Amino acid sequence: MKTRFNTFDIICGVAELQKLVGWRVNQIYDVDNKTYLFRMQGTGAVEKITLLIESGTRFHTTRFEWPKNMAPSGFSMKLRKHLKNKRLEKIQQLGADRIVDFQFGTGDAAYHVILELYDRGNVILTDYELTTLYILRPHTEGENLRFAMREKYPVERAKQATEELKPEDLEKLLENAKNGDYLRHILTPHLDCGPAVIEHVLLAHGLDNHVIKKEEAEETPEADEKPEKGGKKQRKKQQNAKLEQKPFDMVKDLPILQQAVKCAQDLITEGHSGKTKGYIIQVKEEKPSEDGKVEFFFRNIEFHPYLFVQFQNFEKATFESFMDAVDEFYSTQESQKIDMKTLHQEREALKKLSNVKNDHAKRLEELTKVQDVDRKKAELITSNQSLVDNAIRAVQSAIASQLSWPDIHELVKEAQANGDAVASSIKQLKLETNHISLMLSDPYDNNEDEDLQTPEVTVVDVDLALSAWANARRYYDKKRSAAQKEKKTVDASQKALKSAERKTQQTLKEVRTISNIVKARKVFWFEKFYWFISSENYLVIGGRDAQQNELIVKRYMRPKDIYVHAEIQGASSVIIQNPTGEEIPPKTLLEAGSMAISYSVAWDAKVVTNSYWVTSDQVSKTAPSGEYLGTGSFMIRGKKNFLPSCHLTMGLSLLFKLEDSFIERHLGERKVRTLDDDQIDQNVKETEVEHDLLSDGEDAETNVEEKSSNTEITGFPNTEVKIEHDTGRITVRSDSINPENEATDEVEEVVEKLPTKSVDEETTIILPGPSRTKQVSAKKTKEDKARAAKQEAAKQEVAPVSTEPKNPSQVKRGQKGKLKKMKQKYKDQDDEEREIRMMILKSSGKEKPQAAAEKVVEKSEVIKQHVRPEKSAAPKNPVELEDADEVPVGGDVDILNSLTGQPHEGDELLFAIPVVAPYQALQNYKFKVKLTPGTGKRGKAAKLALNIFAKEKGCNAREKDLLKSIKEESMARNIPGKVKLSAPQLQKYHK
Repeated sequence: MKTRFNTFDIICGVAELQKLVGWRVNQIYDVDNKTYLFRMQGTGAVEKITLLIESGTRFHTTRFEWPKNMAPSGFSMKLRKHLKNKRLEKIQQLGADRIVDFQFGTGDAAYHVILELYDRGNVILTDYELTTLYILRPHTEGENLRFAMREKYPVERAKQATEELKPEDLEKLLENAKNGDYLRHILTPHLDCGPAVIEHVLLAHGLDNHVIKKEEAEETPEADEKPEKGGKKQRKKQQNAKLEQKPFDMVKDLPILQQAVKCAQDLITEGHSGKTKGYIIQVKEEKPSEDGKVEFFFRNIEFHPYLFVQFQNFEKATFESFMDAVDEFYSTQESQKIDMKTLHQEREALKKLSNVKNDHAKRLEELTKVQDVDRKKAELITSNQSLVDNAIRAVQSAIASQLSWPDIHELVKEAQANGDAVASSIKQLKLETNHISLMLSDPYDNNEDEDLQTPEVTVVDVDLALSAWANARRYYDKKRSAAQKEKKTVDASQKALKSAERKTQQTLKEVRTISNIVKARKVFWFEKFYWFISSENYLVIGGRDAQQNELIVKRYMRPKDIYVHAEIQGASSVIIQNPTGEEIPPKTLLEAGSMAISYSVAWDAKVVTNSYWVTSDQVSKTAPSGEYLGTGSFMIRGKKNFLPSCHLTMGLSLLFKLEDSFIERHLGERKVRTLDDDQIDQNVKETEVEHDLLSDGEDAETNVEEKSSNTEITGFPNTEVKIEHDTGRITVRSDSINPENEATDEVEEVVEKLPTKSVDEETTIILPGPSRTKQVSAKKTKEDKARAAKQEAAKQEVAPVSTEPKNPSQVKRGQKGKLKKMKQKYKDQDDEEREIRMMILKSSGKEKPQAAAEKVVEKSEVIKQHVRPEKSAAPKNPVELEDADEVPVGGDVDILNSLTGQPHEGDELLFAIPVVAPYQALQNYKFKVKLTPGTGKRGKAAKLALNIFAKEKGCNAREKDLLKSIKEESMARNIPGKVKLSAPQLQKYHK
């Protein structure tokens, strides 16, 4: 099977792509690490063509929609930086080599993309001086030649075009050739057209398999005894070629060869014209079918810009241009692989059925044969009854005479030598089993014309304990037993055959159904992440690792989206996509919070923690001065809106892709729920929301006037307990919810003096895992040591005032040991922790002078939070505009509407997608099981879930087919960790 371009393909491809010269690069994408798409735009606004290049394999225009990587690679970004909006000025082949040079721009602003289509291939981006700016595969060739960045690309290294082969040059070439060389091997280095064209012209002129034979050359035995390389097929081909070798006659065949060479050069000229058609060579594969109808499947094997003679007897598909043929060939490769896999599975299923039928026929044949033999033996004994009885009596009398067995053998041989008829009929004595073997023939089967022929003799075993008639009856009994066995075998085999045919038909149906589903299956962009669709039809995505956390925040988070995270280190970053820009309903926030907690270390630790949400403009990659944010780490600025604690309960379910005409029936399933109390005063509404969602402890002001004297607001501290499950540290924080009772005129004066940015925002750093060690300067180290010394001094003041001596130098009796114990006990306690503990105990120890200032700052934060103007919608880390067409706009609302968890009777379902989501989001789904932290493996849980879904009463035939097409790996991929699976009547599925 052809897998890459040859020299003639490159000639025709470069000539055909000259129509793109003058077009501009609109955008560049990467399909994988070797394949890149250049979206070219012509002079008209509508004219757009996509150019595909693959390192080491191909280049062509494509009309298919290829799957693009959501995050462009470094090479793709480099290409965009230098080539975007540049005009394609030139496409050329370097010499006669398999290297293509695409030049974008002119003069000093020119850039070259050099595509190598040999060996492992390469793509090199260079500037106008051919200095490498970026290279896909850096490597060295020899000691001096380096292919790396900032190295000049060696254009002179490319193979240069050979001069036209003249008749005298051709004759000289043949004279210098070795004895036994094939013509095609001699011509290949001197014709820049590839092996396919050379084979074509030689076949067309009757010079195929011609070899040079020189009479004066001595035959070398070493050359003849060379081991044949390659596998069995290659060796067989070489042997066939040796048998078909024809000697080349210099006098008679040389003019024909000159014509063939001229024909090859004409083909190269035609290729340079760019007017070649495209051909895909196909092989007809017979598809097995149980109803006897012959169906064929055409498998693509090669693509060519010209219909060569060697492929005239093959099936072919013709295209208007070579680029169209190449595009069709590579675009249908995956579907053809699926078809071939299906074909092999169908053949295997029918082969099994054929084996069952053959085995059945073989058994019946053997039983029939046994019956015929037993009947014939019985008839022969009956026909030769007197001879059989005489033989039995003779052997019995010898045994009765107490002769030894060797003596009996000698006695029989002597009788045979004397010509005794009875002894001559004895073939063998089997005295150990009390049997003798007799050679019997039918005495009534002698015809007049056949007197000269010897009668047919059959060896029959006879029991010495029975008479001739009894032996005949024994053989008739065997024949009857075999007949009964045959009847039973026929009855049983009919049932077995019917069962095998039924299973085969079922297998064929399943294979074809799964094949169709796999072809229709489209992998959505969000499936690479953790994801689910909330009960109000919002798409929620989360990162699997630090890289994906970075990706979804930088690339997929839009201005109106919500960022959700668990209050624990090592959790997934979760984004709620908000296409409408309206307020996200509380239920969706709770579901997203549940997801954030479940995809964190809390799942394996079986610990319930809190989660919070912030708006997209509060999430930033900008670190504070002196801090460093690694991959997957972010800075949260401002208020964090905490969500209520929820159980670690997830669910595993299925979403079905609907055919477009059935989407309308399911539009209201995940309805967006809005607050009904829009008419109520905004302040009252804010108060109600605060009751539903826990804040992060920041103070809130309420302007609601109480009409009743019974409802008085009393100041209770709002205490927040923060547990870091990875370090075991507990942090308790308490604030007052009535800051207005402490407000003074001095506070307002201080607020005006405070800086606008540094004080009014609370900052939190989200780390993807345990915090990394940072390198600090010597100056900072000194400051840290000084701070540590102050903290050490503060720790010594932890003891109550009453226990401290008035004069430190005069320690009372017993106090010294107590202070030592206190120092040991509180050695790891810092100022903040001490203050918190003292606050809980309603004791603050020694009053610090800066406490009043802290209160003022705290009050200022609250006031500024209250009067802060609304921020602009632009995010702090906007997605680059040039990539905006890659990021799905509007949350892919159409895709979400085409997926349903509640298929109706009569719906046309295309395929099924497994989804893991918070259990409350799956309440209305048809298939669902509950997942909680446990000890079970993910793969086993996924397999059990598929078994449960398939055995449900409401599961119809189409849904069962879709379930069979789902792989266990895709089901288990999004399960958080070790699980316990819960479902109604779960025990019966374990059996």
